[in-house]
Amino acid sequence: MSRALIETTNLAVNLTPRPIEPSWIIEGKPDARWCVLSQSADGLASTMVWECSAGKFNWYYDFDETVLILEGSIVLESDTLPSKRYAAGDVIFFKDGAHARWHIEDRVRKLAFCRKTQPVWLGFALRVVLKLKKIFLPSSERQPASLMGSS
Repeated sequence: MSRALIETTNLAVNLTPRPIEPSWIIEGKPDARWCVLSQSADGLASTMVWECSAGKFNWYYDFDETVLILEGSIVLESDTLPSKRYAAGDVIFFKDGAHARWHIEDRVRKLAFCRKTQPVWLGFALRVVLKLKKIFLPSSERQPASLMGSS
């Protein structure tokens, strides 16, 4: 992957097989495929497009994942949420440690933003370093704030 500061891509990509863990499959023969679109320099965050055919399976999250359903629909169920259908345009956030039962009746395609979580103390240390950088590095020597409004 490129290490350019700005990367662009398109959702019309070739997907490669990404089989679901067989012990997670409840019914059917879901065929999952994916393509990583981007990855952060530290390897802790990535963006991917993923699609899957009909089936019902468990999914256990060991990272944070924000999903945007692009096509098709899913029925999600978990111990903390009632069964609900999600379709194109819906956004779902799964925290590290979440478990959900996915039911895909036909086919689904999603855009996923994944981030491996770090220990709380490490995140705190990083925020301290960034704050000190702002205090001790004159604003004329710093890069402008991001478009996302970070301060």
